[in-house]
Amino acid sequence: MNKIKILLVDDEEKFVKALSERIQLRDQKSDIALNGEQALKSVGEETPDVMVLDLKMPGMDGLEVLRRVKAAYPEVQVIMLTGQGTEKDEKEARRIGAFEYLQKPIEIENLMKHIKRAYKSRIESGLAAATFAEAGDFDTAKKIMDRKKEEH
Repeated sequence: MNKIKILLVDDEEKFVKALSERIQLRDQKSDIALNGEQALKSVGEETPDVMVLDLKMPGMDGLEVLRRVKAAYPEVQVIMLTGQGTEKDEKEARRIGAFEYLQKPIEIENLMKHIKRAYKSRIESGLAAATFAEAGDFDTAKKIMDRKKEEH
């Protein structure tokens, strides 16, 4: 499997650095952002395949980051990872387009399983849309991409 480009966004610096190291030990590429503004800048510079995003952060919270990322980069799969979320937060995150909504603490192997599923979903939707687009059926290609966006 190709290396998955993962962006980890969390204001808890020690946590996010440790998580990044553990992901890199599993032969994946991970970058870090410590707040919403850094996350958006990072996505603009090098779009990740998967973003693991904290919900509660000072300044721009995770839901606002999710909204902006999905509006500008709908292909990015976003996994919300929080220790403080409510059922209302989860519903809103899923409505906006989160691929998954997970609770801290989480075992690294479990998180990696979700990251790989998110990456696979991104690849599959892109391939299906590309197939229709190559055949000249741009309406169906757009519907596939829009449906994938709505599903998550």
